[in-house]
Amino acid sequence: MLITDILDRNARLYEKETALVERDPEVDIRREITWETFREQSLRLANGLRSRGIKKGDRVVLLMKNCIEWLPYYFGILYSGAWVVPLNFRFLADTIHYCCEISEAKAIIFGQDFIERIDSIKHYLDQTITCYIYVGQPDQKPIYAIQDTTFINTNSPDEIDIDIQLSDEAGLYFTSGTTGSPKAVLLTHRNLEASCYIENHHHHQIHSDNFLCIPPLYHTGAKMHWFGNFIVGAKAVILKGIKPQWILEAISEEQITIVWLLVPWAYDILLAIEKGSLDLKNYDLSFWRLMHIGAQPVPSTLIHKWKQVFPHHEYDTNYGLTEATGPGCVHLGIGNLHKIGAIGIPGFDWEMRIVDRNMADVPLGEPGELIVKGPGIMKAYYKNEEETLKTIQKGWLCTGDIARIDNDGFVWLLDRKKDIIISGGENIFPVEIEDFLMKHDLIQDAAVIGIPDERIGEIVTAIIQFKPGMNMTEHDVISFCQGLPKYKRPKKIFFDDVPRNPTGKIEKPKLRKKFGGISTYFKR
Repeated sequence: MLITDILDRNARLYEKETALVERDPEVDIRREITWETFREQSLRLANGLRSRGIKKGDRVVLLMKNCIEWLPYYFGILYSGAWVVPLNFRFLADTIHYCCEISEAKAIIFGQDFIERIDSIKHYLDQTITCYIYVGQPDQKPIYAIQDTTFINTNSPDEIDIDIQLSDEAGLYFTSGTTGSPKAVLLTHRNLEASCYIENHHHHQIHSDNFLCIPPLYHTGAKMHWFGNFIVGAKAVILKGIKPQWILEAISEEQITIVWLLVPWAYDILLAIEKGSLDLKNYDLSFWRLMHIGAQPVPSTLIHKWKQVFPHHEYDTNYGLTEATGPGCVHLGIGNLHKIGAIGIPGFDWEMRIVDRNMADVPLGEPGELIVKGPGIMKAYYKNEEETLKTIQKGWLCTGDIARIDNDGFVWLLDRKKDIIISGGENIFPVEIEDFLMKHDLIQDAAVIGIPDERIGEIVTAIIQFKPGMNMTEHDVISFCQGLPKYKRPKKIFFDDVPRNPTGKIEKPKLRKKFGGISTYFKR
């Protein structure tokens, strides 16, 4: 079933029920739309795009921060038969130009925050883009763009008679580009459909559930987790802001049942409770049944602390990547708290293996590359056959992550291939050291990289961020790290903020550039 068909069904079954809520606590604004309005806005946009010459297979860029219009416009692009191209809102102008050029976009829908960036590259974009749709305050609208509300209101909400198959291409998702130019991941309608079933199978959403969406919607993670609610016509709340108080207020006032958090936000909530700036007695959290985390390695210490504060919560860790249509190819699974720290077992309808550089299975317990096979595997890296052939081999997606499987069949993520430190001939996995450092009560965040050394190749280097108001010395860290094997102990220590991208991943290229580290790649 196409996900546009699912929206059609939701509009029939739950016509007047609330589909989406937007909360912007910074300006104290709350908006909501019904399933009927959601579908109508999507179809009006689709008909408008068709009237502007957008046809099946054309590409339409979606460049907006999270807002209540984001998902209806996403679906409108799909209704039109075009490919949706969601872009990272942190991309600078040159990267936006690059993505538009690779995708040969015919139209772009952009928010008010991006006017300056679009203005600076418009003379390049005009080579392919013929339709600019602006979402924002009318008095800020560029002269070359049409206001989204005008575009929506002047077009028909009628259904579009167009033949779209599950095997057809649906979207281009550009990777974050932290190690170079972002690659364009080509996903099909079948990929999107599979995500709905996988997410719902893992977290058992029913129509009365309410999902709190905080991460950016351009990323597969946030949207594909919402898909589990979407497939049963359940409500979702889009929260603009990540302050712990705002998160708990939304959960309390909207009767949220499911929250997907990134590691830093979970730490921030626990820290605010610990400091007394958040008092749980001020919030009704009785509806909240599930907290799950993904997008990055999850320290086991975090979840143990979380369960002490929220003992009734169900918990799941979700592993995925854009090339697998987001989360779910591997997950811990609700009820497997005895395996906290592992990323888990194969997701619904997925298989996995741990292999060496020759794609042969490694012995049980030995480290190797995690590869997966399932319905979410991308069709290709668009216009990049060489990388596609490297990444998809005999139907298996090579994740680039180093992992091991324990005796119970659970996968433990060790690190990215490119992040492994080779020191004195030993392979050292930074995630293990980061997890250890995070056990210290004064440390809020930690990153571990390798920096070059002529004698042993690379030196283990730790970047440590304290909790607010706390402090440590280098000697304190060295003493604490005596609990690690000698070859894993950091030889250099820096005290600084740990940069993370919008999906919570540590931006190690920035740290390598700042502190002199290098990236080590294994050759397959």
